[in-house]
Amino acid sequence: MTLKKLTWIFKRHPLLYKARFKLLSKNSNIEEIQGYTYNQYNSKSTIPSYFEEINQSIFKDFQPKTDLEKIKHLSVWLKNNIKGGPGLSEPSDTALKIMLSGKGGVCSDMAQIFNNFCVINDIKVREWGNTRAPFNKDYGGHSFNEVYSEDLNKWILIDVYSSVLFFYHKGVPLSVIELYELVRKNEKVYFKSFNSEKDIDEKVIIRNYLDPDSIPFLICHYSNKTYDSYLRKFRPQIPVFIVHFVLFVIGKSYHYRFPLDDYKRIFS
Repeated sequence: MTLKKLTWIFKRHPLLYKARFKLLSKNSNIEEIQGYTYNQYNSKSTIPSYFEEINQSIFKDFQPKTDLEKIKHLSVWLKNNIKGGPGLSEPSDTALKIMLSGKGGVCSDMAQIFNNFCVINDIKVREWGNTRAPFNKDYGGHSFNEVYSEDLNKWILIDVYSSVLFFYHKGVPLSVIELYELVRKNEKVYFKSFNSEKDIDEKVIIRNYLDPDSIPFLICHYSNKTYDSYLRKFRPQIPVFIVHFVLFVIGKSYHYRFPLDDYKRIFS
């Protein structure tokens, strides 16, 4: 059996996929997660210097007037300069270099590097994922971000990979919780691109966000410095799923929090 096939089994085999969720998941509530940010566990000093180097290019000729303008500009630049490709299991600065060279990067890779850029730009950010209930082995899930707008005094869901925001009656952009609560009430939700250079794949957006069986979970306690260190030390000699398992065993792993659903029901 090839290493590629073995890695797929540990990451995507339905039984092991559900086992991973059971290990990493915790039930939560809206109030409990309200103040959580990626920034709490990742200071500017822990972000690799390569991000600051690229950040200077991103904002070289642009002076945002609002935090939402800053967030949109950062998102558009990343989308327009990253072609995408295979998923990566590399330290964050290495992943960014590969992505900018046009040789890789899926939604989770984009969400992760966006986290780091937000930290160095003083933007509160956090990362979410979603799955299906009942569990659907044909749906691989999706990763996306949520940023806190000081100007609007609220959290806002942003899909950097598709350059879209979501709205209810075309008003203020929705948060993750607001979106999923509206979808479950069968309310009409709108999405709009803020990237004039890219077209929206509406089927992808509907599949990832507007399916009533979608279940969101917040990715918590992710230390970029810790994961960069272990990936740099052990990859590619040791498969990434083993690196992640070691971090889980020693208590340095991230975990998933489900604020709207009982994860035990989903993965029973």
